[in-house]
Amino acid sequence: MTETSDTDLKAAIAALPEADRAKLKAALGGAPAGGKQSAFVFIKPHANTPATLELVKTKFAASGISIITDGEIDGPTIDSKKLIDQHYYAIASKATILKPDALPIPADKFEEKFGEPWSKVLEEKRAFNALDAKAHLEFDEAQLDTVWKAATPADKIVKFGGGFYCALLEPEGKPPIYSFNCFFMSMRGKFTAEKAAIHYFVVEFDPAALSWSKFRGEVLGPTDPAKAPEGSLRATINSDWEKLGLPGVPNVTDNGVHASASPFEGLAERMNWLGKPLAEDPMGEALLDAGITEETIKAWSVDPRVAMPDGKEGSLFDALEDLDLDACLAKAKEIAKAGEAKKAE
Repeated sequence: MTETSDTDLKAAIAALPEADRAKLKAALGGAPAGGKQSAFVFIKPHANTPATLELVKTKFAASGISIITDGEIDGPTIDSKKLIDQHYYAIASKATILKPDALPIPADKFEEKFGEPWSKVLEEKRAFNALDAKAHLEFDEAQLDTVWKAATPADKIVKFGGGFYCALLEPEGKPPIYSFNCFFMSMRGKFTAEKAAIHYFVVEFDPAALSWSKFRGEVLGPTDPAKAPEGSLRATINSDWEKLGLPGVPNVTDNGVHASASPFEGLAERMNWLGKPLAEDPMGEALLDAGITEETIKAWSVDPRVAMPDGKEGSLFDALEDLDLDACLAKAKEIAKAGEAKKAE
């Protein structure tokens, strides 16, 4: 008998039809297709009060949502581990994670806007990401936000792409500098302040009883709490903010709670916030079993633009948004296949 390698065995299993693979996995004691789906939810710092915590737990129980684990992550930890930066990677990568020389600056567009070469600015060290600009100018988040906002009426800001802005900052009494996405810092400060904290939940629910779109739209409510349906968490937090002990009226940014937009996003958020190993997470395991590589899954976790099955490119997170578990897995496989075809061209 010829010995089969682990790689060959995984490839053979991945090649099986979805239904057959689910049966095999169930026979071996694994989770069958159509199992429960898991989201990552957190109460934002401005709303993290004992009363809000009880409200969320009560709402989850009434909606058939099981809390698998929960806990607190404080501001200094969020700051030092850059957890909120990774969470909002597309925006934060330009503000706090990448240095200017690593950013994809379109040099022609920069020079057209500001009248000097990007290479010269880099050489003279006059460009800073938002985090470094804050330190360089010896500003707090509010001061940095003020000089950033002043760039717009002065026509000294340019958009390089989705969520990617550069501005010439001209603080009074200091030499002007260029910086990127400074608007992120005030939001970041709400999560990283010394006394700030989020309360997180890892939750599970049955897609047959509660779809992902209803979980987000009816249990949580839409981003704007003023437009959230009655009884949703965001609507209740918006109407009862004083009773819940919040410091002010909620708004689109400070809307009480966050939740993953898809089963895949739930995986990415558990990996980021909790350091959950990919292969030990049920969604991670399911993606690996579907033949999607660990390298691809990790690359996807920061919401890149990827090749889509229709031949176009788009946001990975947007493509999977509100899909239930099995549909999310099936779409992820199609996207991975499209990516492989693109590489082969």
